[in-house]
Amino acid sequence: MSLIVKKFGGSSVANAERVFNVANIITEDYKKGNDIVVVVSAQGDTTDDLLEKAKEINPDGSSKRELDMLLSAGEQISIALLAMAIERLGFPVISLLGWQAGFSTDSNHGIARIKKVHAERIRNEIAKRNIVIVAGFQGINKYDDITTLGRGGSDTSAVAIAASMNADRCQIYTDVDGVYTADPRKVSTAKKMDAITYGEMLELATLGAQVLNNRSVEMAKKYNVELEVLSSLENKPGTIVKENVKMEKTLIRGVAKDCNVATVSIVGLKDTPGVAFKIFNKLAQQKINVDIILQSVGRENTKDITFSVPKGDAKTAMESLSARFYLSGQRAGETSFDLPFIAGEENDRFVLDFNTLRFDDKDPLMIRLMQGDKVLCTVNVAQYIAQYPEQIRITGRQEAVLPLFFRQNPLSLSISVKPWEAVDVVPITD
Repeated sequence: MSLIVKKFGGSSVANAERVFNVANIITEDYKKGNDIVVVVSAQGDTTDDLLEKAKEINPDGSSKRELDMLLSAGEQISIALLAMAIERLGFPVISLLGWQAGFSTDSNHGIARIKKVHAERIRNEIAKRNIVIVAGFQGINKYDDITTLGRGGSDTSAVAIAASMNADRCQIYTDVDGVYTADPRKVSTAKKMDAITYGEMLELATLGAQVLNNRSVEMAKKYNVELEVLSSLENKPGTIVKENVKMEKTLIRGVAKDCNVATVSIVGLKDTPGVAFKIFNKLAQQKINVDIILQSVGRENTKDITFSVPKGDAKTAMESLSARFYLSGQRAGETSFDLPFIAGEENDRFVLDFNTLRFDDKDPLMIRLMQGDKVLCTVNVAQYIAQYPEQIRITGRQEAVLPLFFRQNPLSLSISVKPWEAVDVVPITD
């Protein structure tokens, strides 16, 4: 008797016919006396449909926490429908959400990392001879909030279960019957490989091969989980992913293309040591994976840096490297623009000069600096001026030069308003 972990992608359970096909695959192995744990993705285009619904409600972008609450519903539908199909076939089964299956993650919504799989519930259900259906792609953080694992998260869920339970096999079912030398839908001469190493599979996955997620391959290699990639639509052997394959092999194993990337270019950076570190440190704080990095040769004390990120992270990457500056008041009106932190930085200070601001001591002139939907700093200029009646006298309608000093360190950002250089204070912040 073996413990087998099976993972089925969204296309494998896209409709009722395919759900029953998957149910038959599962029960055939169960009838042989094997213990079965199944990880399932959301049906077909369910995740994309849910994202579109979110955009209908909030075109400006919903919080990552609420998106996780929404997107986790896709897997919940899949596991319930598959469990119902297995019930109809006359076999004992139970469906579990990620948190019920023991998936503990960090709090990085949308790209959460698995901290541990507490598999006691799964083991107890197996002991009752139940087929266990687990929702892939999701877990729970220390605050009991639902989290999602990001692109290809169901693959990672399956490997994590196999690793934590020392499964005999971990089978990844897709709409293709194995790993090919190229995408067979685009290259007619592509050939299926009987076996491939973790390292080779990781390279292909990282570079765009959509058969396996690169995080799942990394985890499989780390915990020595042997993977088998095979088709849910055809009953034929697939491709084994393991540590070693035969030594004599072709130099080039496969070719992949990744269309799910975005490139970001920062032009005119000061060519000083540490600038690149500041850029990539900001991206690392947002848990953004940077792949290819190109730096130009320095010219006139400046250089350009171009790098690639997952397409879904492009907006967050841009927001992490810039902020939106808002200025509003009765006489100033309201204006906003993007403020690039990195490109305009000099000695940890950014300076903006406004020389036509009209305000008085009663005008609620407000300065807000935002990064995405997060308010980094807010300053009430009238309150600031009121602190210094001797140095700053504003009576009636005034026209003044207002330099704004932005100071930043890795943990915080502050704004200083200094109409006169003799005044060196920290403003009141709301």
